[in-house]
Amino acid sequence: MNLVWKLLRQHVSVPQFIGFFFANLCGMLIVLLGFQFYRDVLPVFTQGDSFMGAEYIIVSKKITAGNTLSGRSNSFTASDIDEIQGQDFARKVGKFTSTEYKVDARMGINGTPVLSSELFFESVPDNFVDVSLDKWQWKEGDPSVPIILPRSYIAMYNFGFAHNHSLPKISDGLVGMIDFKIFIHGNGRQDEYKGKVIGFSSRLNSILVPQSFMEWSNSTYAPDSKSDPTRLIVEVANPADERIAQYIEDNGFDTENNNLDAEKTTYFLKLVVTLVMAIGGVISVLSFYILMLSIYLLVQKNASKLQNLLLIGYSPTLVAMPYQLLTIGLNLVVLLIALVVLSLLRGYYMEVIETLFPDIDEGNILPSVAVGLCLFALISVVNVIAVRRKVMSVWRKK
Repeated sequence: MNLVWKLLRQHVSVPQFIGFFFANLCGMLIVLLGFQFYRDVLPVFTQGDSFMGAEYIIVSKKITAGNTLSGRSNSFTASDIDEIQGQDFARKVGKFTSTEYKVDARMGINGTPVLSSELFFESVPDNFVDVSLDKWQWKEGDPSVPIILPRSYIAMYNFGFAHNHSLPKISDGLVGMIDFKIFIHGNGRQDEYKGKVIGFSSRLNSILVPQSFMEWSNSTYAPDSKSDPTRLIVEVANPADERIAQYIEDNGFDTENNNLDAEKTTYFLKLVVTLVMAIGGVISVLSFYILMLSIYLLVQKNASKLQNLLLIGYSPTLVAMPYQLLTIGLNLVVLLIALVVLSLLRGYYMEVIETLFPDIDEGNILPSVAVGLCLFALISVVNVIAVRRKVMSVWRKK
C-alpha cells in the first residue's frame, strides 16, 4: 500500500485539491447552516403562546386617514360582535376591556429601576386565558394584582437594559425577580397596588389583568365612563381556514400577532432557506466535479504506472484505494470543519435569539450532524465508485 501511494502521489496537484476543499467546505457549510438556522428560528414563528391558545386570533379595526378625518370610531359595536359570532369559523368571541382611569407603573429588577411610565391595562374573559385559576384570581381587598406582561417588554429589557447595566436576564422561570408597582388615579382616589407578574405573552401588546380586577377598578375609579371595545379575541376552529383571512380583508379588520401572519412568515422563511440550501447544494456539486476532475487528471498522468502495477499483480481495488482514501479523508475533514464553524456561528446568532425570546427551545446541532453525515456518505460513495470505474477503465486497456 505504501509503495503504491509513493508511486502515485508524485503527480498530486495540491492547488486543485485545495480548490476542491474550500469549495466543498463552502457548499457544505451553507447547506448545514441553512438547515440549522431554519430549525432554530422556526419556533419563534410557530410556538404557541403560554397564555393564549393557538386557536385564538385578535381582531381590531384598521385605523386609516379616512376614518380619522371623518371621526368614525374604530371600536366594535354589539352588532359587530354578533356578526362575527355568527360566522361559521368562529366558536366564541370575547371583548378586550380597557381601563377608564389613569395608571402609572414602576418596574424594577432586584431593586434596580427599569421602567416608570403611564400605562393602561386590558382584560379578556377568564376562559380565554390559559392559566390556572389559583394564579389568575383577584378579589376586592387583595393587595397584589396578577398581571401578564407583553414579551416585547422583556425583550427590550434583556436586549438593551440588562446588557448595558450588567443585570440578570429575565425568563418565565425568573418572574419573581420583577418588582411591579401600580399607582391608580381616578374618581378622587389614589391607590397603590403591587403587580404580581405571572408570565409573558407574545400575543399581546398591552398589560393583561384579571377580568374581576378590571370590572371592579373601572366601577371604582371611573364609574361614569364606559367605552366600546377596540379589540376582540376570537376562538376559531382552524386558524388556517381561508374564510378567516377573506372575512377580515372584506371587513377592513386587522389581526395582531396571530397565526395568519405566522403562517405567511413561516412560508417565506421556508422559501428563503430552501433557496440558500439550493445554492449550497450547487456549490457542493461543483466542488464534486472539481474533485473528480482532479482525480481523473491524476489517474491519467499515472496511467502508465497504474498499468505496470496491474500487470505485476496488484488488484484494481488496491490500486484505486489511495485515491479513494484521499477523497474520503478530504470529505471527512470538510465535514468536521463545517460542523465546528456551524457551532460557532450558531452560538452567535442563538445568543441574539435567546435574548429576544428567552423561553425559546435551545435545541442542538444533532440534526445538522445527521444531515452532514448523510451528505458525507453520499459524496464519498459516489467518489469511491467514480474512482474505481476510472481505474477499471485503465485496467481493461492494459
